[in-house]
Formats: sequence, C-alpha cells, structure tokens
Amino acid sequence: MRKVILLLVLLLPGAPAMASECVVLLHGLARTAMSMNKMERELAAAGYLTANIDYPSREHTVEELAELAVPQGIDACRSQEGVDRIHFVTHSLGGILLRQYLKDHDLPELGRVVMLGPPNQGSAAVDELHDVPGFDWLNGPAGQQLGKGENSVPLKLGPATFELGVIAGNRTIDPITSAVLENPDDGRVSVEDTKLDGMADFVVVEHSHAFMMRMRRTIELTKAFLSKGRFSD
Repeated sequence: MRKVILLLVLLLPGAPAMASECVVLLHGLARTAMSMNKMERELAAAGYLTANIDYPSREHTVEELAELAVPQGIDACRSQEGVDRIHFVTHSLGGILLRQYLKDHDLPELGRVVMLGPPNQGSAAVDELHDVPGFDWLNGPAGQQLGKGENSVPLKLGPATFELGVIAGNRTIDPITSAVLENPDDGRVSVEDTKLDGMADFVVVEHSHAFMMRMRRTIELTKAFLSKGRFSD
C-alpha cells in the first residue's frame, strides 16, 4: 500500500527554524517507510518538514519505481507552504531511484542528498546469487537490476551532479552474502561499491546494511550533512 507520511514542524523549543526545508525519505528494497521512522522523527525534531514515502519495492523495475516514489515525495514537500528546498535521505535502493529520477528530470528545489548503503556501483551479490531459488521472489524486478553486469542500472546513471554525501557500513549480519562481496561490506554491498564520482563527502560507520538507518551515529552524520554539506567540521 502506498502512503505518504507527513510531519509538520514549525518552531520547536531549541530547534532551528527550517520550515522552508523538507526532507524526502526513501526506504530500501523489501522494506517499508517504517524502517525510516526513527530517522524521520530525528529530522523533524531538528526542524525539518519530512515526507516518508512508502512504495512497493518488489513489484516494479527501478525505472518504474523512480517515477512512482520520487514524485510522491516531491509533491508532498511542495504541498507544504513556504518550502523552497527539498533534501533527500535514502537507504539502499532508494538512492538508485533518486539517481534514476534525476537523470530524466530537473528539480529546481533540490538541496542536499544523503545516501545510506547505496549500491552505486552495483552489488556483486546480485550477480552471484541471482540463480538461488527464491531470489527473484524476494528481490523483485528492481533487485535484479542492482548487479554489476550488463543489466545494471546503477552503472548506467553517471556521476553525481548534486550535493551528495554517502554513508557506508562495514559490519554484516549475513555471512553468506558477505562471502561473495569485496571486504569490507555491510552484508549487501561492499564499502567500495557505495562510492560515486562527484560525491561531496564519504564516511564509513560500524553498522550493517539492515539497521544502519536506525543508528544514532548514522542519524547524527545525516543531520550534519544536511545542515553543512559535510559530515564533520
């Protein structure tokens, strides 16, 4: 079920006034908007408007999902009076959807982007495990486009032409998948394959792919980049 979760924060005691800035949150493959709830709450407490987008990640291709999910977030932000800057915080597949969308569309209000564990160079796990029974069902059409072969969507999208910060994880809770990935990795994508030409900053956290978006360190780094365009002073 598609839904848009909006949280309006104008002036909170001790929080900066950022009512003109909205953050779109895009979850990863086989997840829901609930996986980004903690990040959303923290960004709202920092004074941002938020649009946490739920989309059917296992039902469509990357191209189709990009045209479905990203405009929902943009429209939700634009519906709030006074918004003149739209940021994005994405997890995994969500980052690829944004890259796909920006390849074909201009976004005048585009602000900063933070990608968490994005397979920007594809993931070797897709190529190595795609014949395993159940892989297609679990990952859907989009998941099969995230490898490093000829069908790879990430490898066709080019460098970042926007202000981008990438957060990679170097801990895994999936030794089977990690066995086919270049070390270090987060259990789904190697640290090296999260990088993208043109990114403004890059940092590694000691968290796994599955839970990095909920962790305090990741959240604090995300807020820092959205505010300053860098992860540290």
